[in-house]
Amino acid sequence: MVIMAPILLILLGATEILQADLLPDEKISLLPPVNFTIKVTGLAQVLLHWEPNPDQEQRNVNLEYQVKINAPKEDDYETRITESNCVTILHQGFSASVRTILQNDHSFLASSWVSAEVQAPPGSPGTSAVNLTCTTNTTADNYSHLRPYQVSLHCTWLVGTDAPEDTQYFLYYRYGSWTEECKEYSKDILERNIACWFPRTFIHSRGRDWLVVLVNGSSKHTAIKPFDQLFALHTIDQINTPLNVTAEIEGTRLSIQWEKPVSAFPSHCFDYEVKIHNTRNGYLQIEKMMTNAFISIIDDFSKYDIQVRAAVSSMCREAGLWSEWSQPIYVGNDEQKPLTKWFLFVLMATICLILLILSLICRIKLGPLRQKLKSSVI
Repeated sequence: MVIMAPILLILLGATEILQADLLPDEKISLLPPVNFTIKVTGLAQVLLHWEPNPDQEQRNVNLEYQVKINAPKEDDYETRITESNCVTILHQGFSASVRTILQNDHSFLASSWVSAEVQAPPGSPGTSAVNLTCTTNTTADNYSHLRPYQVSLHCTWLVGTDAPEDTQYFLYYRYGSWTEECKEYSKDILERNIACWFPRTFIHSRGRDWLVVLVNGSSKHTAIKPFDQLFALHTIDQINTPLNVTAEIEGTRLSIQWEKPVSAFPSHCFDYEVKIHNTRNGYLQIEKMMTNAFISIIDDFSKYDIQVRAAVSSMCREAGLWSEWSQPIYVGNDEQKPLTKWFLFVLMATICLILLILSLICRIKLGPLRQKLKSSVI
């Protein structure tokens, strides 16, 4: 034990020395970055850039940076590099801050913040487009092997409440590095653009990037304030209905089959709902499944209308919209079968016969009574 004690003291001392070497000197002074700028690089896209402070003392430590988005929506994150791309709406302006940080398991040091901003674009209040909504839809392109599916885009909006009557709106979208201006507009009674249609776009039908849509405008009377909006594709993608829905009945067994919708997603990426409506009694049955076939036990003297709809499964992307229901198909027959008619006929005849027998019995039993009544009257 006497020998072990000095050894333990030496080990403890060496550990403290190593920790002191590994930990940064808490007295180090962190200086803020310099030349912090925010540059608009595309529709709803900015580049944040800064440089390390040239007067920052270097002590073989790895400096990091904390970025804080102040507007239009608060956010913060950390990075080791000196620039950052950000996708965000810009019609309300944009501002951010950055500072130098040094952290580990034992301490956290930070410099002061430096800030920059992008001013909101000019325009009179109440003149921008409002209620902007967009939907996408996928169609098959039989003429292109590189892109067998094409995505269309349809957007609508309302005229700003304070926009002059001569206001004209123009729509642009950006997806990835592609930006396009609308060429096909729908107009209101004052000939103002209120909807746009892109039959073919650069939007990837299975993509995960944000879709950016900008609507700006012009007027002879005032500056029209632009409006931009971000759309997640899974929230606006209108799925096509399932194809080739068929159904057949064998006895009391109803079999339904269909094919996946026109889509770039493979077959395993779809959930389905089957709606079976009994037109005789009004009973409605809705079943959800992941396969493209369904079997149900039914009665064999009813007529049914059947519809199927689809949605992309959460296994392949975030849950989104259901398709419209497919056109109804009808199976079964609600007419009375011959056996049923014969049964009803026999039942009615039996009831009539029973009534006739009862009538005869009553007449027989009531006959003497009638004679007594007649005698008493005489």
